[in-house]
Amino acid sequence: MKIIACLGNPGKKYAGNRHNVGMIVGMEIADKYSIVINKKEHDAIMGNGVIGGFDCLFVLPQTYMNNSGIAVQKVLSYYKETHENLIVLHDEIELQFGHVKIKFGGGHKGHNGIRSIQQHLGTPNFYRIRIGVGRPQDDTPVASYVLSDFSAEEKNNLQQLTATAQSILVQWLQGHIAS
Repeated sequence: MKIIACLGNPGKKYAGNRHNVGMIVGMEIADKYSIVINKKEHDAIMGNGVIGGFDCLFVLPQTYMNNSGIAVQKVLSYYKETHENLIVLHDEIELQFGHVKIKFGGGHKGHNGIRSIQQHLGTPNFYRIRIGVGRPQDDTPVASYVLSDFSAEEKNNLQQLTATAQSILVQWLQGHIAS
């Protein structure tokens, strides 16, 4: 089974934040494949289904971003899956809004959700779909920026981000992306 961890913070307060783009995009992709995410277990909300013939489990940690690794590690342990079958969808300030890239391994670049997953799994070796949210254009602190909602223009372009992330996810599932 492939584990798709969609990072963000739980609750309505954070629902439209840039930091929640992993959850936003993940839920949209799941919806396109009629995968219902509503099962509460392992400090997460989850839903399983099939994408292109591959069994997938969408995991939305409810531990808040900085402790995402708690839920991800619990899910991998429970399902006896390895980190090679994990892909994490998350926001990336180092990429301009609209850019989406896949990465395997490496550092966390200050992303506390990725840092937590690395700490709890004991390895940086898992796939990530990095969804660009850009950096603030002014002197707004990065933490305030990522915890702010998308602009109206950005909201209009979230569908394109989802389509790009979905395409990358399907390529990964099919084994077309190697580490």
